[in-house]
Amino acid sequence: MVQIKVLLTSVIIFAFHTGLSAQHKETPVWTYMIVADYPHDHEAYTQGLLYHNGFLYESTGQRGQSSIRKLDISSGAILQKHMLAEEYFGEGLTFFRGNLIQLTWQAFTGFIYEPESLFPIEQFYYNSEGWGLTDDGDQLIMSDGTSDLYFLEPGTYAVIRTLTVTDQGKPIRFLNELEYIKGEIFANILSEERIACIDPGTGIVKRWIDLTGLVPALPTGYAIDVLNGIAYDAEHDRLFVTGKLWPRIFEIRLIGSAGQ
Repeated sequence: MVQIKVLLTSVIIFAFHTGLSAQHKETPVWTYMIVADYPHDHEAYTQGLLYHNGFLYESTGQRGQSSIRKLDISSGAILQKHMLAEEYFGEGLTFFRGNLIQLTWQAFTGFIYEPESLFPIEQFYYNSEGWGLTDDGDQLIMSDGTSDLYFLEPGTYAVIRTLTVTDQGKPIRFLNELEYIKGEIFANILSEERIACIDPGTGIVKRWIDLTGLVPALPTGYAIDVLNGIAYDAEHDRLFVTGKLWPRIFEIRLIGSAGQ
């Protein structure tokens, strides 16, 4: 009987320590390779980026300069552009249920556009700063620069779920531009050269993408700002990234860490 108790105790202790070590296992870090790079307007203060139907769409910031644009990927040419009123600072952008949806920073106001003409067809309101925006096909997902993501109800734009993003149990602040890719939320972190890949159910960062090396790959002589902008072409499995005032957009391929 004593031997059985000792054995059970050992099993419990082993299971506890195994679970503990699993919880504290380091988050995988992935890297990348550059597949191609494309011209980009170096005066574009990129706040949101997405791919749709063969084109890139971009939301740019700064008051008096904010816009929504349709871009030719290969040439970087601005095919269409709609300027926001001077009081608005453009932010996140997504394509949802046939329309483009754009946030603004501190005006609590979003805009809905017809994608072919970029004609504004509606505006809506929310109760926080607007930073990044994406969707999972059913709900909009918004960041506001904190460690929280907000799932919004289509039509009413009311918050129906709040998700705190964590890595190793610690909240990850300054969540910025967002993109929903293969069941994960990709998020730029303001002023960092890495992307968090987030489980939309738990908020846990499943892995990091280290984008160190992109800035040195940019042409010199430009007053570049931080990494910001993620777009995904699901049909051809292409991932695009850029930054504020960057003269190039990079197409990259992700490289998993050992065992991933």
